[in-house]
Amino acid sequence: MNEPGSLIEPHPQAAFAGVPLQELSFLERHGISPVMFGLVSLGLIFFLYEIVGGIVTFLFFGVKLTAENATGFRVATAIGQLALILLPTIALARLATSKPAQYLRLGFPQPLLFVPPIIGIFSLQQMLQIYMVFQDKIPFPHRLLPVVNQLKELIEEAYRILVSSNSVPELLFVLVVVALIPAIVEELMFRGLIQRSFERGLSPLSGVVLTGAIFGAYHLNPFAFLPLAALGVYLGFLALRANSIWVSAAAHFFNNATASLAVYLHYDDDAVVNGNPGTMPVGILLLTFLVFTLLFLGSTYWFIRMTAQKEEPSPLDRDVA
Repeated sequence: MNEPGSLIEPHPQAAFAGVPLQELSFLERHGISPVMFGLVSLGLIFFLYEIVGGIVTFLFFGVKLTAENATGFRVATAIGQLALILLPTIALARLATSKPAQYLRLGFPQPLLFVPPIIGIFSLQQMLQIYMVFQDKIPFPHRLLPVVNQLKELIEEAYRILVSSNSVPELLFVLVVVALIPAIVEELMFRGLIQRSFERGLSPLSGVVLTGAIFGAYHLNPFAFLPLAALGVYLGFLALRANSIWVSAAAHFFNNATASLAVYLHYDDDAVVNGNPGTMPVGILLLTFLVFTLLFLGSTYWFIRMTAQKEEPSPLDRDVA
């Protein structure tokens, strides 16, 4: 039998002995590696959303995001996520398994299970904002500095225009486009389809870490890669432990919604609870980081305790290597 992550399993029936052929998925019947399937799925969805969707958006609204065409960009983003990420994710999941709802972890957990992740994601936000302050202090070569600053300003300005709102109805619309739809769509894609594929071809831990790193890169913001990757790993951990995509989706929604609310209320979306980290003394920054690290660890321990009693996975959920 091939090693985990190999491209082809030469004897798929050996890995699923006793399972009727009609109950096997397309991947299982043909012995296709879950890892390869996950990578191909990523490439396909990236092409559809970023390239095809980007070209269509460019043709209708132009290249530059401004306050005047922000609504058009938001509508295009929402339609693009639903049509070019969600629908392909569902279709691909049906190739990966004969039980897509179970594969995508669509079971709803007990309500109390949502509490520790919300505390955890809030704490992680504060920790990552402080981390960004120290990352910004890393010196760049003088020749690259103007280019780096210009690129950073373009990304930050585009983000701020996209999440800004001037009325309650516009805020609700922004929350749907920036927080609700991405929370559901991206979690189904990343923590559902992609992470699940990597878990089966590699291991649960490898699936969480690899998917988190890809999640960070997928947002095309090199300055926020590490915070986004850390966020992705945490969301993957939540989905894995709870065996429910809705737990990670709730944390994802909370993360995006708080940023939109901060902009609407004219707060700096990079701020932490006790002020702007860019102007705080180093000692206060480190103390704040320590407090929220302890809060994050405490909420994570609570979550692990709550999810300690888990059912054994079915044979089709185990690694197929």
